[in-house]
Amino acid sequence: MIIACPACSTRYVVPDSAIGIDGRTVRCANCKHSWFQTGPELPARAPAQEQPPAPATAPAPAPAPPPVEAAPPPAAPPAEAPPPSIRPTRPVPATRRTTPQAAAPSPFAHEPPFRPRRNPARLWTIAAVLFALLVAGAMAAVTYSGMPAWLPVAHQTFGGTRPDLDLSFPPERQDRRTLPNGKEYYGASGTVTNVGKDVREVPPILIVLRDAGNHVVYTWTVIPPKDVLKPGESETINEAVTDVPKTARVAEIGWKPE
Repeated sequence: MIIACPACSTRYVVPDSAIGIDGRTVRCANCKHSWFQTGPELPARAPAQEQPPAPATAPAPAPAPPPVEAAPPPAAPPAEAPPPSIRPTRPVPATRRTTPQAAAPSPFAHEPPFRPRRNPARLWTIAAVLFALLVAGAMAAVTYSGMPAWLPVAHQTFGGTRPDLDLSFPPERQDRRTLPNGKEYYGASGTVTNVGKDVREVPPILIVLRDAGNHVVYTWTVIPPKDVLKPGESETINEAVTDVPKTARVAEIGWKPE
């Protein structure tokens, strides 16, 4: 069927099936005008005609002239059919997404962001106990092995005097020399005498060698031949070592500290 735009009179050739019997809304591709186009009309049925009785002898029909082909109408641009029914609708606003708010933490909860309350008295008690244990351990170590050498305190080199025991190591009786094999030799000779009236135990003797700067470079302990001395009794001691440092210059001899 051929339809024409009522606004600009542009004609279009569209198939009947595109419009339908009930019609539809179409839009002009030229001027964008929309209108409702009715469907094609159905052809009415012609009443049945009575055929005349055939003659006894029918003359031969004359040949029919050749049919004349009708020129088809000019092709029109196809109509841009809109959807069957377009109803304006209101824009639906996007659903606002709401972020669920976290519940307010309880001020009594022992979880972040709140920290459990500290007990200062308990902390001070724990610190005092740890300090007491540290001091007790340090005192026990000093009692067992003495003061460490790295502490900046004066250390007692020799023990105290022994009642009635006379320790004599004159410098002229000390021998310091280098052996032919290159080793350093040191020999100490002296006496221990009990000048009292009672029997006395003889403790170990300590020999200390110092360098020119008065630093201790070598020490060794001498065990007397006798553990005890009777009143008036004397004991001679002769000791020598061959691994003395070459820096040793001065010798000191006394009782070994307990």
